[in-house]
Amino acid sequence: MRNATAKRARRENRDPAAVCRLTPSPNPLPQASLGERAFEVPATSRKVGIPRGQRGFTLLEVLVVVVITAILVAALALSVGGTSERQLANASERFQALFGHACNQAELSGREIGAVITVGGYTFLRLDGDHWREFGGDGELRARHWPAGMRVELTREGRPLALATANHGAPQLVCFSSGESTPFALVLALGEVPVRYRLKGDGDGTLKADRIESQP
Repeated sequence: MRNATAKRARRENRDPAAVCRLTPSPNPLPQASLGERAFEVPATSRKVGIPRGQRGFTLLEVLVVVVITAILVAALALSVGGTSERQLANASERFQALFGHACNQAELSGREIGAVITVGGYTFLRLDGDHWREFGGDGELRARHWPAGMRVELTREGRPLALATANHGAPQLVCFSSGESTPFALVLALGEVPVRYRLKGDGDGTLKADRIESQP
């Protein structure tokens, strides 16, 4: 190869090194065609994909979450309100039934039975000689408690009566052995429940319950 190049250089009076530089390589590197270079995309302009886990929420997804949250809050409010109103109704019905039972027992036994109404509940007492005594054991006329948050108003002949501070002492209400009882009105309200219950005793040993809607 070198001898051929030298001979060629002598014939053309040129430098052999220059001839070597001008001689093409026997195995040239493949060159990209014009069409291939035209469709080649620069690396800087290629779209980089965002990982799926790093995408934000769409507007539709946010709206769905808001709607579901509102439904759950409304359902919870209705559930709590319904439970409180049921507790109030149960407390009213229980006192009505127990006071009627106490008056029946007073008439049957020939002994007066009284009721002490307090902020926290009520207790039935029987007259034993000159003293009022509590009923022992777990009988129907045992001491009872109002539900937490109960508001109690007691009136007799239109005048408010103070609630007792203890479950003993002289009762505000009495069932007499003659079948009569103290006329009174007892109003029960609980928390934010929009209703009240008014229990009215007319003096014949029975109670009437009225459900009163609170004014807006």
